[in-house]
Amino acid sequence: MSQTTLILLAVLIPSVMLHEISHGAVALAFGDDTAKRAGRLTLNPIAHVDPFGTLILPMLLALTGAGVFGWAKPVPVNPAQLRNPRQQALLVSLAGPATNIALAVLAAGVLRAHLVHTNLAVRIVFDAGFVNVVLAAFNLLPIPPLDGSAVIERFLPRSWWPRYMHLRQYSMGVLLILVLLLPQLILRPVFNFALDQWARLL
Repeated sequence: MSQTTLILLAVLIPSVMLHEISHGAVALAFGDDTAKRAGRLTLNPIAHVDPFGTLILPMLLALTGAGVFGWAKPVPVNPAQLRNPRQQALLVSLAGPATNIALAVLAAGVLRAHLVHTNLAVRIVFDAGFVNVVLAAFNLLPIPPLDGSAVIERFLPRSWWPRYMHLRQYSMGVLLILVLLLPQLILRPVFNFALDQWARLL
């Protein structure tokens, strides 16, 4: 396995962990302690590992040369325990991508300020920013169960909910087709746009 792949895996795992922790932390701030009681507000990676999304898929993608991508085990959130479920559930969902965006901006700031000097350190920080941009852009897609779908659900008229919930059961299949079979259709343009914006910060 190449050094590039190892670095990407090394920055991907903490990035997806912090993404999930942020969901639980914001939910806790709004009154839902489900993630805390489940032991998910921790930096211990074992608590967040999803066998397929965190280990198997990234390794398979890395070995086939298709890049590195993955996810952590979703943090449990109970919207009914939020003080204002309709408003705060949206903020809980967006906390994950917001964390990834913050990490990407931080990486850009470190590089711009020349706070790292060795080639290896520069590569690690750059790849950390790159990975977090991709994670944020992907999770903001308005397709359930991705975080971006919460925006649609927040503003969807009540009369549309029965039809939406019927269609929602097929969303994972749609997402897998998009990721595995049709990445050029939406993912590449979305990622390119997000990375172009990030490049302006460098």
